[in-house]
Amino acid sequence: PRMRRLLGALLLCGLVTPSREALPGLSCAVSPRALQNVLAGAILQSGLLRQHLQSLLLSDIVGHGGMIGMHVSITGLRLLEVHVLDLSVILLPGFGVRMSIAMKLDLRGNCLMGLLSEVIDITAEVSVGMNIKCTNYESGTVQVIVEDCLCIFGDVKLNLLSGLLSLSLSDLVHAQLTGTLPALLCSVMNAMVNILNVQLLSMLNAVIQIGTGGTIQYQLANTPFTTDSFLGLDLEAVVQQAGGSIIPYDPSPLPLPPLHNKLLLVGVHESFFNAALRLLIHRQVQTFACTPEAVSTEHRASVAAPCLRPPQCPGCSRTSPLSVRIALSGSPRCALEANKATLRLAGSVQLLSQRPDGSLLSLLLLRAVSASGEPGAAARRGPRLIRALCSQDLALRVRLSVSGGRLMLAVTLG
Repeated sequence: PRMRRLLGALLLCGLVTPSREALPGLSCAVSPRALQNVLAGAILQSGLLRQHLQSLLLSDIVGHGGMIGMHVSITGLRLLEVHVLDLSVILLPGFGVRMSIAMKLDLRGNCLMGLLSEVIDITAEVSVGMNIKCTNYESGTVQVIVEDCLCIFGDVKLNLLSGLLSLSLSDLVHAQLTGTLPALLCSVMNAMVNILNVQLLSMLNAVIQIGTGGTIQYQLANTPFTTDSFLGLDLEAVVQQAGGSIIPYDPSPLPLPPLHNKLLLVGVHESFFNAALRLLIHRQVQTFACTPEAVSTEHRASVAAPCLRPPQCPGCSRTSPLSVRIALSGSPRCALEANKATLRLAGSVQLLSQRPDGSLLSLLLLRAVSASGEPGAAARRGPRLIRALCSQDLALRVRLSVSGGRLMLAVTLG
């Protein structure tokens, strides 16, 4: 889902002191554990690290070693397998993120020692650490910079089929690998981070279609920042209706509460949420036949309908089909409070009967008025709509919940 994309976009954003180029619609705080989990998926599980390491061109190892100091040449070195032992993330407040990857590399090549030629297997343990930060924010994009890449080598083990192995040969291989591999590994890490940055920012700076109501365009609002407990990110959002007009909202800085062992906190500004609601709760007037399939109380409505027909309408058939019309009016609004959200909607429900001339007779109008006391929709005379015979105000009860990463609204009439 998009929440994983949002997490992914945070991974490579190391931090400087935040600059407030634009006011955000959403603010996020991501824990180091969440960053580590997403990095593991983006770098390790996707095979990105393995793919780049297997394309390495390793230098030949040439020198003197063996039992009597004979000439040694190891050529055709290639990577057989990468075993990742650990991936860790540390936040650097005011700077960025430090990522470390501990791995074991299985290498194979051809060893020529004097006149003896055979296959040699080399296993090298190495930990690659780097500092990552974001800089040069401009129009929703940042530049990712890798600094202070450092490789620390552990054991280097050799295996020759003949068993002819000496300490001097181990020293030769260890010295040349530690001299040539760091530059190669750091170049791979730098290229990999740049690829991830392009991919993740392209997913983050995106336009999302909201049904037929319009679109929401997200992009970075400013340079990401780090504290000692989380990585922070602000997103600017443009809410645009299908006709092209932009729904304005007035965001203000939103302080986020402590994480308290949570992986992620997302703060939504109330004004942005209300602008998005205008797209999410966007429905045309709905009119449907009052049948048992559509209305569970159709039988009771059919029995009660003759009592609502006016006596001064002798041409009104008591057996004419009924229909129900539902319409929303005004803009939905939601007030956000601690552990509580109050949604305000205005709309109407009409019970209609068809006259012999094809015009519609409104038998009943129920107006759903908002919690703030704003008036609901009033009955109006239209070209094919006769006056409403009775009306009554309703109360809307809305229950909000989160299921499957989606905000669910359950609306009932009271």
